[in-house]
Amino acid sequence: MKVSVALLASAVSAASIPNLHTEGLPLSTFGQVHSISIEDAIAKIDLLGTNFTILPISEIKEVIHDFFGLSEGKMSTASVSSTAANGDCANPAVRYEWDQYSASDKKAFVDAIQCLINKPPSGKFAPAKNRYEDFVRLHQSYSPNIHSKSTTQQTHKFLLWHRYYVWAFEQVLRDECGFNRAMPWWDEKKWAGKFAQATIFTPEYFGSLPGPRNNAAVCINDGRFAGLQLSLGPGMTTNNPHCLQRAVNEQTTAQTGQNSWNTCMSRTSYPDFHSCVEFTFHAQGHNGVGGLMADAIASPGDPAFFMHHLFVDYAFRKWQIDDVKRRTSISGCADSQNCSPLTMDTMVYIGNICGAKCPDLKVRDIINTQQGHLCYRYNY
Repeated sequence: MKVSVALLASAVSAASIPNLHTEGLPLSTFGQVHSISIEDAIAKIDLLGTNFTILPISEIKEVIHDFFGLSEGKMSTASVSSTAANGDCANPAVRYEWDQYSASDKKAFVDAIQCLINKPPSGKFAPAKNRYEDFVRLHQSYSPNIHSKSTTQQTHKFLLWHRYYVWAFEQVLRDECGFNRAMPWWDEKKWAGKFAQATIFTPEYFGSLPGPRNNAAVCINDGRFAGLQLSLGPGMTTNNPHCLQRAVNEQTTAQTGQNSWNTCMSRTSYPDFHSCVEFTFHAQGHNGVGGLMADAIASPGDPAFFMHHLFVDYAFRKWQIDDVKRRTSISGCADSQNCSPLTMDTMVYIGNICGAKCPDLKVRDIINTQQGHLCYRYNY
């Protein structure tokens, strides 16, 4: 079966990349996020290079931290002072699917992201040029620790880290840009094979999703992020001005659909599920949008990254709901170099990007979205 290799470390130096403001970069500049075919995923070809049965499974203890959630309209507030009998927070914030969002909610969300782009950087994530790029730089810096090197050298912190990362993004939107609506998520699988028609990629919201031109990505000049200039990436490069750019491949987006979903949801162990998600519809969602999104390291430069990873977290949550043990235990590799055991006490670092709300946490604090540090759920 066909395997496409990710470029988790760019071989292109900053000096060799032109500072393009109005023209997209060659597609080869971005490489591809790790991916395998759905057939290989079903057959588990090359997915499990480690004997995970030898790794420990840790049991969760109830840990409740202070958490404050904002809500308006479809929002619900989260409070640790009142919990359900099973230990879950009683009033989780609800994330609503994009197509169930009102036009006003959609506008508020993209406006809040634009607000971050317009704010100065915190100074903690140099050389980020604005507050939004703080998140790009955090992801860029931590990429070697949160992404697998290959299908046989994996870190299973990927889903957990990105869950916390997207949650942190939400907190900054609320605290620093006044976002007070429900958080959206995007049901990506219903747009498989037709991402360019998706209701997020419109001139009103995230901008169009064009195909490549002359084997290069295309700068996005419509939508709320029209003309967005970034300084980070591709890869580990910094201080490299370039436009927000995409290059859709619908043959690739077709692999993000129900078949991939069903394959991953059928997995019964966390490492199996994790590997399936990371290398199938997660990878193909990135590759399918193309351009910056196909850059495994600096892909948060495209605001569509967060909609994609909200879908990935939705999948993780749905899988966990099917069996309570999936919310109370973990196993796998904590790193892709030596496969040290991933346990409930493994630390997840987020660089305090949302201040006191974002301390370094143990896996046990974020594995359940309705216990520990988090208090949210999805609307279906």
